[in-house]
Amino acid sequence: MLLIHPPLAKPSEPPPGIARLSGALAGHGVRHALLDANLEGILFLLGEAAGKLRNSQNTWTRRCVHNLPRNLSAMKEMKTYRTLDRYKRAVVDVNRAIEQSCIGSGSTVSLANYQENTLSPVRSADLLRAAENPEHNPFYAYFEKRLPRIIELEQPEIIGISLTYLSQAVCAFALMGYLRRCFPDLKLVCGGGLITSWMRRPGWNNPFAGLIDHCVDGPGESALLALAGVVSGRMDDYAPDYSALPLQEYLSPGLILPYSASSGCFWNKCSFCPEHAEDNKYIPVSFQRATEELSFLTQLLNPSLLHLLDNAVSTALMQSLMISPPGAPWYGFARIGKELTDHAFCEALKKSGCVMLKLGIESGEQSVLDALSKGVDVEMASKALRSLRNAGIATYVYLLFGTPAEALPEARKTLEFTVRNADAISFLNLAIFNMPVSSAAAGECGATAFYEADLSLYTDFAHPAGWGRKQVRLFLDGEFRRNQAVSAILKKQPPYFTSNHAPFFVMS
Repeated sequence: MLLIHPPLAKPSEPPPGIARLSGALAGHGVRHALLDANLEGILFLLGEAAGKLRNSQNTWTRRCVHNLPRNLSAMKEMKTYRTLDRYKRAVVDVNRAIEQSCIGSGSTVSLANYQENTLSPVRSADLLRAAENPEHNPFYAYFEKRLPRIIELEQPEIIGISLTYLSQAVCAFALMGYLRRCFPDLKLVCGGGLITSWMRRPGWNNPFAGLIDHCVDGPGESALLALAGVVSGRMDDYAPDYSALPLQEYLSPGLILPYSASSGCFWNKCSFCPEHAEDNKYIPVSFQRATEELSFLTQLLNPSLLHLLDNAVSTALMQSLMISPPGAPWYGFARIGKELTDHAFCEALKKSGCVMLKLGIESGEQSVLDALSKGVDVEMASKALRSLRNAGIATYVYLLFGTPAEALPEARKTLEFTVRNADAISFLNLAIFNMPVSSAAAGECGATAFYEADLSLYTDFAHPAGWGRKQVRLFLDGEFRRNQAVSAILKKQPPYFTSNHAPFFVMS
């Protein structure tokens, strides 16, 4: 069996999906191999750029190609992260090289995203076109060079494709099209977060039956083990196995080790959350097992940073990490609760290794938070931000604009909240609301086709107060981002890698 993580996603850390599957397969003695085609493909394109663009007429492009080895090395050195301008120069120049290497391909490629000019990742017909014409994909030369070699070496009967992000979809289908063309006898299995969301979309009718042999809804361990002939055994007894991945090659200063201590969300009440709309159940790993596995992986792999992938790290897990620190700095999402307003709790959290928490505050207006069923109090959020700041824990705050309960007055309340707490907010993420197609409120708001595509996870809607996407953008660009306090925070944002690299700027 060969498990593949396809392009394109941020190449800052190893893919957790195929690593977790690897742990389960290895635990049951199933022979398999892993391929991070995302990392390898990006490095392949950068290598091609060095040849194609060396004599470019554009001075910036020539400079980027000339400095490419040095900038790639700089992204792996902690000293680069001590100066934001130096970091930005390295990342922006590397991104320029990969972007320019794909000019003329019909694709826009960056270190964080992939877009096809004529193909949509939320239209099944377009994805099938990508599979029918894989040679049009900018990663085709990489597929053609790499896949025959690893298939000849490993002799797999099954190839599993892990598809998590929309930015991977077109390339993943081009990859599967190449495999179907050149290795028609191999069995193709596709799973991951994006496939799960598609399969739980209302009216799902698999359009990929002629290309993909098995689409997997939810965790893939049991499905892969069944395909491998394993009909018994526990699926949750095995730690993720990263040993088959190129851990020294990721574009970060040392290894970022991703780890999930749960699936789903323990709160699971937010009105428009996809987890709630898709009815994803909260399934935690036991706290003892999570801390033991984190400690084991830290000792084994010596990561520079642990990335906890949970939708929200539970209070109980935080307390467990305080008792048994993993031995490496860590960060992740958390819900705001009373415990984060307690200075002693935040101090203990800091001592456990916590360097940054991502917080989905969403709004600074209480009526909006109540309408979203966030279970968050605005004043409590302010107190939590200050407690975390005083304990030395950075915050990456997520704000959401354009929800049905918000209009311009409420959005300005969020601006006031942000300015009032600016000294306790390390980083900001500003998003415009999308209505999940599965949401019960979609019909109430006069939902209409958003992308005019059969795989769209979101739908357009008529905002009750006329506070549509255009108006929200005008507010964000013309008022919110122009505020001096907000602008100062936004300028600290690491380009392309955003929250994946942000912790390195606050680690002493």
